[in-house]
Amino acid sequence: MLVVYAGSGEFALGPLRALANSRHGVLAVLTAPDGVGDRGRSAPRPVRDLAGELGLPVLQPLRLTTDDLAGAFRAGAELLVVCAYGQLVRRPVLEALRRGAVGVHPSLLPRHRGASPVAAAILAGDRVTGVTIYQMDERLDSGPILAAESLPISREATTPTLQASLEAVAARLLPATLDLMEEGRITPQPQSEDRATYAPRLSRADGRVTWDQPAEEIERRLRALQPWPGVTAELGGAEVKLLAGSARSDQGPATTSESVVVATGSGMFQIDVVQPPGGRPMTAAAFMRGRRAPAGQRP
Repeated sequence: MLVVYAGSGEFALGPLRALANSRHGVLAVLTAPDGVGDRGRSAPRPVRDLAGELGLPVLQPLRLTTDDLAGAFRAGAELLVVCAYGQLVRRPVLEALRRGAVGVHPSLLPRHRGASPVAAAILAGDRVTGVTIYQMDERLDSGPILAAESLPISREATTPTLQASLEAVAARLLPATLDLMEEGRITPQPQSEDRATYAPRLSRADGRVTWDQPAEEIERRLRALQPWPGVTAELGGAEVKLLAGSARSDQGPATTSESVVVATGSGMFQIDVVQPPGGRPMTAAAFMRGRRAPAGQRP
């Protein structure tokens, strides 16, 4: 099939590369407009850069319309593939292509629809997640399922490591699903609205933890909210970023001379590395030297 690929986030890289190397033709790549990052530097645009390496035309519309796809229509585009694109695809675009549009989503839909499904799976303590390919409609991640593949979540998984694993699954699953679509060998399965959950876009407030929360929840936040927004907590009378740590169990982890162990709302939490305001990362013990928590309060 001749397809147009829409993606902006890093999760979209593996599926794009796999599709470009498949029997299907990529006529154009849609990605977010160039932006400005910190200190006035150009923000990274990984999908744009990969499309350039692959020799594929790149379009960067502010809001996707059928006019943006006119050239692809003339070239015979049949299908739009959407993966971590960051824009809603509206009805005129969905109806303009003969085969419509398919979405590639890093969760087992209908669980964790929305902008942050990988982090949401870790935050929820899920043991399994996966990739779903579905026929898109106007609602958010709600169309009929075409294919899905599950993936276990390890106890040490962070959002970056889990996303990389899911990207590899998506890269394998997408071309195979398009093969079956082309051959007429897929029967779309409707999603169960009763089982739907949502993973909204993350905010800085999501990264604020307090020591009355359970240790397991704090650890899940530490693993899930990388690289953004990160996790902050009060330690030694200051608000610090927690960079490394874990919930304590009877079997460990072993406390070291550079760690600090804090009582939480349920269980103990071992803090290994922190970053003070305006400072560099350091061990928790090094930060606490010379600081004293008020009597009767946690560090």
